[in-house]
Amino acid sequence: MALLRRYGLYIAIAVTIIYMFYSLSFPYEPPGSNATSGVKSTKRPRPPKDPSQPSYDWANIRIKNPVASMVQLPTGEPTKLPRIQYKFQKEDATAKNIREVRKKEVEKQFLKCWTNYRQHGWMHDEIRPISGEVTDHFGGWAATLIDALDTLWIMGFKEEFDSAVEDVEMIDFSFTTLGRVNVFETNIRHLGGLLAAYELSGDKRLLNKAKEVGEMLYHAFDTPNRMPVTRWDFHAAGQGKPQVADEQVLLAEVGSMTLEFTRLSQLTGDPKYYDAITRVTKVLEREQDRTKLKGMWPIVVNARNQDFTADNGFTLASMADSTYEYLAKMHILLGGHEPTYKKLYEKAMSAAIEHSIYRPMTLGDSDMLMSGFVRVEDSRVLLDPEMQHLVCFSGGMFALGGKLFGDKEHVSIGRKLANTCVWAYKVSPAGIMPEVSHLLKCANTTECHWDEKVWHDEVASRAGDNKEKDPLRNIASLRLPEGFTSIEDRRYVLRPEAIESVFIMYRITGEQSWQAAAWDMFTAIQRSTDTDIGNSALMDISADVPPRIDSMESFWMAETLKYFYLTFSEPNVVSLDDYVFNTEAHPFKIPKPREGKQPS
Repeated sequence: MALLRRYGLYIAIAVTIIYMFYSLSFPYEPPGSNATSGVKSTKRPRPPKDPSQPSYDWANIRIKNPVASMVQLPTGEPTKLPRIQYKFQKEDATAKNIREVRKKEVEKQFLKCWTNYRQHGWMHDEIRPISGEVTDHFGGWAATLIDALDTLWIMGFKEEFDSAVEDVEMIDFSFTTLGRVNVFETNIRHLGGLLAAYELSGDKRLLNKAKEVGEMLYHAFDTPNRMPVTRWDFHAAGQGKPQVADEQVLLAEVGSMTLEFTRLSQLTGDPKYYDAITRVTKVLEREQDRTKLKGMWPIVVNARNQDFTADNGFTLASMADSTYEYLAKMHILLGGHEPTYKKLYEKAMSAAIEHSIYRPMTLGDSDMLMSGFVRVEDSRVLLDPEMQHLVCFSGGMFALGGKLFGDKEHVSIGRKLANTCVWAYKVSPAGIMPEVSHLLKCANTTECHWDEKVWHDEVASRAGDNKEKDPLRNIASLRLPEGFTSIEDRRYVLRPEAIESVFIMYRITGEQSWQAAAWDMFTAIQRSTDTDIGNSALMDISADVPPRIDSMESFWMAETLKYFYLTFSEPNVVSLDDYVFNTEAHPFKIPKPREGKQPS
């Protein structure tokens, strides 16, 4: 769930992003319909550098604000964690056949996207799925290539994987045409992607490349208080100029590097990465009970003063999400040896359950939940019943945390959150939920009955000056499914969060209904987004024929298609008892006790 793609939720769609890119002109012979045949493992020349842009040897650039004493990784044998996945039994032959057919369809679409990326956009960050043009807004460091590496391996395209790794070696992280680098995005896509591909394949070249990215990103923490510069002046840092953390930083950007930096320290034995993120975690711990909504942190925090108490807006969704997501996952990755993350998780989720989670009113009185946006004004906690596609990750987060910490209520909450996202797909005309909308909030989460007049009144209230006198005409003109009171952002940008929670719920419960929901989601997405080159984002999912946007972010192959594939894979393929996923769906191996046994 990467953060650059989160900004559209609070910034007008009309904001223009100027993409800088340079052309590549090395030969390439595209693979055939089967990626395991005819792949040539030939070295290709390195893309030409702009001679006006300097490059930096990050490993040898002096740290201006060194730490006096490094925080060390926890030592000792990892504890035996509770079982996460359901105990799957032998599969029925008919069910297996259906599952395999669906898995093949997902695999086929991934291969199409990958093949066209190789043909039209190789070594660029992303390819546009309608025009075939390219963009380089993630540093020009082949974001799609690195992001999709572990998906290649998981799907069994080993020859294509090996060929791609040779080109990964040519990516130069000492140089970029960008002035400022988004540290969060580089961390979850590039560092996360390289680490996961190494974890799966054991190819040391990938770990070496991950160390290059880590050395670069570590310099973003070179500030007097060791808080990171999240929108990082790459060249100023490379030239040794002083850096200070910003006064306004998004919570997700400052708090979502823990998983990747910890795994890099575990794999390399270098504690500096774990030290860097632990200092941020200590600030989160100190500030958690001081904010305007005790237990949660606001969307915007002051990294320069290490003050996380000023802002009054709180959410599990955009611009905050992965900080919360990583709390339980860090407990897993550290083998249960660091109690801080469990404490942070339990306090944050308790506050979220009390203040941000609500029950939407639906025609069938379904027992579902959604997480909205909270604002605190004069000690009053005000809940806006918003629904973001991005917050659909929270169903999986609650369910995973509930299994990990033995909290059945959290598993139940996770199920109800995931169900709301599945429902939002089903009731949409295109079969796809929108980016941002509002639902009709029930008075409580325990009992709620559909009231059409209440729905009509709330729709009219949100419509403001644009409302019609006739409630039904009002709803028709706004194209609102029953239960929706407004749709602020009608786009779908190939997001993974809903299928992410569906995947986790299937692996945790073993219920085939989640696979059925996943297939409905996949076919709906394919129907509206499939192009000759790949899959396109959509401008308006409530239109009869949703207009397309010439964009296919790297997370489509890294996350969305991967989660669809894993939902239809055998349960032992990247088991939740063996791997923990970063927010870009890159799996890291879970440290295990020597005997390697899971509890009953």
